[in-house]
Amino acid sequence: MTDTPAATPGGPSFAELDALSTEELRERAFARAREHRDVGFYWSVLRRLPNADEATVLDGAPNSIGPTIDEAAALWRELTGHGYEESAPLLRAAFIDYLMKH
Repeated sequence: MTDTPAATPGGPSFAELDALSTEELRERAFARAREHRDVGFYWSVLRRLPNADEATVLDGAPNSIGPTIDEAAALWRELTGHGYEESAPLLRAAFIDYLMKH
């Protein structure tokens, strides 16, 4: 990938962001989204997580409360950097893109 200038004046370049760990990118992107109160960003991240599809198929029946809690916990672990699994490249790209634009 080539070194492109920062999209925001005075912001880090693509190369600088790409050199960061996925966890550092997540922390920076989440902090920026909190500042902007950007719920849409959080939603876009949730949709990229591996367990997101499984969580959406639960029907909400009383006997599914255990799986619902388990899925929520799994999503949280992934959101907080404890298990990005195969979504890591997509999440890194989303975090970098968000930080470059905001």
